[in-house]
Amino acid sequence: MKSSVSLRLVTGLVAGLSLLAVAKTAVAQTFGQQEIAQQNRLVPVAAPVDGGKSHKLVIFEQISDTRACWGESGSNPTIIDPLLLGFDFTGICSRSVDSNGYSIRMAGEDLGLIYSLAVVHNNGDIVLVGKNPINRSAPVVEIGRAYGMSNGYAKLNLYPGWRFTRRTYEGKPLGHIYVTNDQSLAQVSGQPSPTQPVVTQPNPPVVTTPPGSQPPTPQPVAGFPDIAGDLYRSEIEGAIARGFVGGFPEDNTFRPLASLTREQLVSLVLESLGKIPGVQFPLRTQASGNPYPDVAMNRWSAAKIQMARDVNIVSGYPDGLFRPNQVVTRAEMMAVLRRAAEYGKALRNLNPVVTTRQAPFGFSDTASHWSGPVVSQMSGYCRVASPLNEQGVFFAPDTPAQRNYAAAATLRMLQCVETDLS
Repeated sequence: MKSSVSLRLVTGLVAGLSLLAVAKTAVAQTFGQQEIAQQNRLVPVAAPVDGGKSHKLVIFEQISDTRACWGESGSNPTIIDPLLLGFDFTGICSRSVDSNGYSIRMAGEDLGLIYSLAVVHNNGDIVLVGKNPINRSAPVVEIGRAYGMSNGYAKLNLYPGWRFTRRTYEGKPLGHIYVTNDQSLAQVSGQPSPTQPVVTQPNPPVVTTPPGSQPPTPQPVAGFPDIAGDLYRSEIEGAIARGFVGGFPEDNTFRPLASLTREQLVSLVLESLGKIPGVQFPLRTQASGNPYPDVAMNRWSAAKIQMARDVNIVSGYPDGLFRPNQVVTRAEMMAVLRRAAEYGKALRNLNPVVTTRQAPFGFSDTASHWSGPVVSQMSGYCRVASPLNEQGVFFAPDTPAQRNYAAAATLRMLQCVETDLS
């Protein structure tokens, strides 16, 4: 009798495993993926559970522009204000809160049946991981992190190589979101994390500044632990060596995945132009007035914004505002870098027209975008414009520009200007 029961149990287990394998194969064969060009319309969020003692993953998506679905403030971590929770967001926003709404896809394979997405606390940080809930010996894959701790809603920054795509069935898009990597599980799990392991130590003091005053200025500090595995490490170090970008001395970080604001981009670009050998380009230290209605003359960036406006490197919006705190997109950064290159050539007494020096890159997502000609032109100018995370064919023009790529692209622009002959 006992052996009969055991036999039935074994038979059932084998059958179950066989069904799982069949289901896994069916999922891989049935579902496809659709690229999402506007990555900044989705945000992965660590949502607090049990008063912030733990977190779970929620993915917000901006469907229409009727009103904003979330707000962002601060850094390390970036705090998310889930605005969609306070109004009827039907048709405007969507949110995926569990495995029914999101899963991992790697190397073209849906891993939803064997790997789940989870948010864990690790050495004072909030980390997004993929893990096998049944096989504890299976590798845990780090996908992104908040770069800081919060007991509220915090933005999770995806590591290079990860992006959002949409699940499709028979070629038709579904509401299900994939957190996607083109490499296989074995390839990714064998790579080091894009940041060095966090050293357990007391949190650095929070530095606050009055509204309109200058925040702590990034200073060139060697050996930032958070760029050790970064895709742009060598170019970040090159930009630091040139002296137009630096790290944050209060915690000795570079924060490579932090998004860049419009005023930060202005500062970065003007500082780089001041490094062109043999030219006189003194930076203003004080604005003569308010450059824009939303930029007071005593703001830390006002003098640079005024200077960049006067030499036609930047401009405001049709409503007359500059929006200094607004995150700049990759497309907007290319527009500013092209103007900076033109002005840099003029400083060298060269023809200010930017001409391509190599074949432009064939991006697949910029042909109908307003920035298409600019991005194409800058891709042929020392590859200032390059694919998202330096792989594939997507430029992702509406994705926020991150500090690592901003430093690399600005360095490429500067080097191209310095070596131009006409």
